Amino acid sequence: MKAVILAAGRSTRTFPLTVNRPKPLLKVANKTVIEHTLSQLRGIVDEAIIVIGHEGSRISDYLGSAFADIQLTFIEQSQQTGTAHALLAAEKLLDDKFIVLMGDDIYSRDAIAAAVKHDLCISGRKVKDIAMFGEIVADGSRLIDLKEKPAAPTTGIANTGLYVLDRKIFPVIEKLDKSSRGEYELTDAVKSLAKQEKIVVETADSWIPITYPWSLLEANEELLNNIEGDVASAVEENVTIKGKVVVGKNTLLRSGTYIEGPVIIGENCDIGPNCYIRASTSIGDNCRIGNAVEIKNSIVMDNSHVAHLSYVGDSVIGENVNLGAGFIVANLRHDNEEVRSRVSGQLTGTATRKFGTAIGDNVKTGIRTSVYPGRKIWPDKTTLPGEVVKEDII
Repeated sequence: MKAVILAAGRSTRTFPLTVNRPKPLLKVANKTVIEHTLSQLRGIVDEAIIVIGHEGSRISDYLGSAFADIQLTFIEQSQQTGTAHALLAAEKLLDDKFIVLMGDDIYSRDAIAAAVKHDLCISGRKVKDIAMFGEIVADGSRLIDLKEKPAAPTTGIANTGLYVLDRKIFPVIEKLDKSSRGEYELTDAVKSLAKQEKIVVETADSWIPITYPWSLLEANEELLNNIEGDVASAVEENVTIKGKVVVGKNTLLRSGTYIEGPVIIGENCDIGPNCYIRASTSIGDNCRIGNAVEIKNSIVMDNSHVAHLSYVGDSVIGENVNLGAGFIVANLRHDNEEVRSRVSGQLTGTATRKFGTAIGDNVKTGIRTSVYPGRKIWPDKTTLPGEVVKEDII
């Protein structure tokens, strides 16, 4: 069986983290989003066709020709004109029944296995606020309609973007008109097909959509809850490790370091002395975390340095970042209200009381830089010593 992974889009909602990388290559729990999904497909498919577009060569170069026992084939979507158009690019490589997944979301193996039991299927998950997602409307187990995001918050079954389809979808796609967004939408094609054929609705046990920078923190927390502890590194005296903690090869945990799992730390890192690494934190490969640094519920990507006397909470730090000594991120508003952050120029609620910052690749901050809650720094930018970041640095 084959799977089609749609990974051609350009995500602006996850800026600044995706200014210079495709969203499927963002890392969660020290593994890229697309690798998490590929790992769940093992034993179910023997080939994954990955439709690439924006920065697509980075995906193909990173993954290569195979992922474990799954053959990888890359097809380029020449113009990013919607998800239906992306699937159409893979038409010549598909025979009978196949799986379709979004390359920037994370799916569970159980959800995929449940879907492939049917000839035609759409996977949904019950959510508290359907206003954030497309909604599945069903009659019993049969798909009746797919609705755009409702205006008012209410519970409902969200469309996860996981489908089991066959070649009957392609004539439908070829007859599609563009949506109001000016794109050929796969949801429109599936909705039309549902009028001709029975499409079964399965309810997923797990689905992690990556929509905004803070979505990565939610995904990171969920995935870290499933790790098993494994410390394969040098540990000096007076290091405390509590809970499930994974530490990669050639990493040094210096004296006085205190780690509360679940935490994952990559290879070739230098941690401490006297660091406090709190739960739901991922630190990538080749990172340096200096003396008396506290990191909580955060992602620090590869080759980044958090200098001494710094605090990073509820934040996502890109690759090759250098946070100068005394860097502090504020992750909680004084009024204890929801943190808001600018997305495409508009203030957007994060649906959480705690969110610090998202910092793009290659950023360098001056000593004692402070960041207001929800403010972001774009790739390659710098700050002055003592600078207070009150607005996004773009």
